[in-house]
Amino acid sequence: MKKIFLGALLVLATASANAQPGGGMFGQMPQIEVTFNEYVAAPEGFDQETAGIERGTIEETEYQSKTVGTTRKVTVYLPPKYDKSKKYPVLYLLHGIGGDHKEWMQGVPNIIMDNLYAKGKAKPMIIVMPNGRALPNDKAEGDIYGAEKVKGFEIFERDLIDDLIPFIQGKYSTYTDQEHRAIAGLSMGGGQSLNFGLGNLDKFAYVGGFSSAPNTKQPEQLIPDVAAMKKANKLLWMVCGSKDFLMFNSSRLKAFCDKNDVPCTLIQYPEGQHDFVVWKYGLYNYAQLIF
Repeated sequence: MKKIFLGALLVLATASANAQPGGGMFGQMPQIEVTFNEYVAAPEGFDQETAGIERGTIEETEYQSKTVGTTRKVTVYLPPKYDKSKKYPVLYLLHGIGGDHKEWMQGVPNIIMDNLYAKGKAKPMIIVMPNGRALPNDKAEGDIYGAEKVKGFEIFERDLIDDLIPFIQGKYSTYTDQEHRAIAGLSMGGGQSLNFGLGNLDKFAYVGGFSSAPNTKQPEQLIPDVAAMKKANKLLWMVCGSKDFLMFNSSRLKAFCDKNDVPCTLIQYPEGQHDFVVWKYGLYNYAQLIF
């Protein structure tokens, strides 16, 4: 465990022409003391294809959203030897402000999970990668930082709980209880995951935030009832790059949890930026801890 101080700094919301999908350079880092959990590097090749192992499958499907009033697309990863006669837990994996239901494929979740299964390091699970922009036009186009587009990420909470989860449970062989459901995301999706996961403790037992964006609610809003949080949540896990201006959003929650004795992990990725290097590392570790 290592303590550091984050210096006073304010970064205005901006969209760079060469920004990575999933987030722009925006956020704020006032001075705050935070205790990070130990960083352990992922093994070499964790995100590279391995010959001779069983592989899961990626498929794209559609569901009817009453919340939005349209048919919406979603990407789904099924583990190797997916068997309809068995029940599987589900991880809902959310993208960033500039992405959609395909963005996480840049982070090769199928390869990461296949490698974990080959080494017996993760429990077989279904991974659902939706479009977290719950609007009739849910494409990442136009002013993606505009109020209307950003509002769609907030509306997605209802689309996720009322429309997508029931659809997944009807189409695939899944458990339907809170203990077998997890949520995590990158950047804007990380903020969504913290907001929706901690805001619906009866729906999600595991919550992860990777480089969570400023849409993340205040800790007191995320965890208004510490006792209920301790009883219902099985894992609150976060990671953010040491050079990512969005660190404040995660460190603020970590400091609150430590103060209130709420189990919480925050890993600082050394020299990490706001990109898939950090997010792949996040999925690799988070997937081993859930279920």
